[in-house]
Amino acid sequence: MSHSHTHNHSHTHNDLKGRNLFISILLNIIITAAQVIGGVVSGSLALLSDALHNFSDVLSLIVSYVANKLSKKKASINRTFGYKRAEILAAFINASTLIIVAVLLIVEAIKRFQNPQEIESNLVIWLSLIGIIANGLSVLLLKKDSKSNMNMKSAYLHLLTDMMASIAVLIGGLLMKYYQVYWVDSVLTFAIAVYLIWMGFDLLKTSTKVLMLFTPDDIPIKQIVAEINAFESIKNVHHVHVWQLNEEEIHLEAHIDFKEDITLSQFDIILHKIEDLVFNKYDINHVNIQPEFGKDDVKDVIVQD
Repeated sequence: MSHSHTHNHSHTHNDLKGRNLFISILLNIIITAAQVIGGVVSGSLALLSDALHNFSDVLSLIVSYVANKLSKKKASINRTFGYKRAEILAAFINASTLIIVAVLLIVEAIKRFQNPQEIESNLVIWLSLIGIIANGLSVLLLKKDSKSNMNMKSAYLHLLTDMMASIAVLIGGLLMKYYQVYWVDSVLTFAIAVYLIWMGFDLLKTSTKVLMLFTPDDIPIKQIVAEINAFESIKNVHHVHVWQLNEEEIHLEAHIDFKEDITLSQFDIILHKIEDLVFNKYDINHVNIQPEFGKDDVKDVIVQD
């Protein structure tokens, strides 16, 4: 069984990610406290639900932060992959909570729409501004990493929707103050919640695929098998598995049946060619090949154990 790590390119700027997450956690704790006090004083349900929302943010950011820290821990005898999947798991947890929060918001919005409440609007306006600024800062801090990292994206989405909720509360507050329109709050809450579910579901789906070891969407197994089969000394490729460990690593394992009883050094040359092929063309950076000659087993590309 040959295993190669030649193409493991891990370009992490993890410390920066961790620091940004930490700052966001502090900002969110401040907002949550301010909104709880403000909500109680002003009687604004919008502020209290926003505070709850922010508190769920604090929790999700902590989950992301811990996962980010864990993902840097070294592999060990008991954990041969280290904690490389911690961030995928965090994304899965956060996407799930995002959807739950959204459903609660929808229920809240419908109740409020049927029974609009009069609210001390000045306080609401000021507190929502604080929410917008603090969440806005957090969003900016996490934006860059959210593009390439599922965990950061899950934290980013929690914050982004929070910022939008604060904007909704602000608009609601202003309309209440100047026009005595009280239903806007609930309509905006509803709209935000729907957006939340849409984004959360997408993230839930992506993280589930990784956790279930599904083949990444952009990896054409049949094509890869055909390309490896084209090597002249190879008889066939079978027992193929391709999965994603985390966002930086894709693994391919396969059994390869050779036409002749080649030596190990000859096999190594072919192995290198296979590694280069799959890395350069498909970004697969871990290859694990079991060479065989005349071994009696099932030769299907995908084998159900």
